Amino acid sequence: MVAMLVEDMLGDLGHDLVKVAAKLETALSAAREEALDLAILDLNLAGVMTYPVADVLRERGIPLLFSTGYGNGGLKEAYSNTPTLQKPFSTEALGKAIRNATDTSA
Repeated sequence: MVAMLVEDMLGDLGHDLVKVAAKLETALSAAREEALDLAILDLNLAGVMTYPVADVLRERGIPLLFSTGYGNGGLKEAYSNTPTLQKPFSTEALGKAIRNATDTSA
């Protein structure tokens, strides 16, 4: 249900959803194989941290942001500067996080 809400938010912002992954293996496969402009990762996916997916995305140069109930204070140090959405979040907050994640002027 949360994925459907985020899909609606992305549509409202003019973006398309490519893949929803409920398991780490599916997310890793998508991170390795899909053509992506950005990835939104739930930090904790079915009880498993998604850092391996983030590592693959970084290696491929794909911008990412985390969605988490922990806030950015819950991120491990290597990802402490990664844009993070505190759950629950609004469409406006999602749009801002996407802009922050994809800003190449920094």
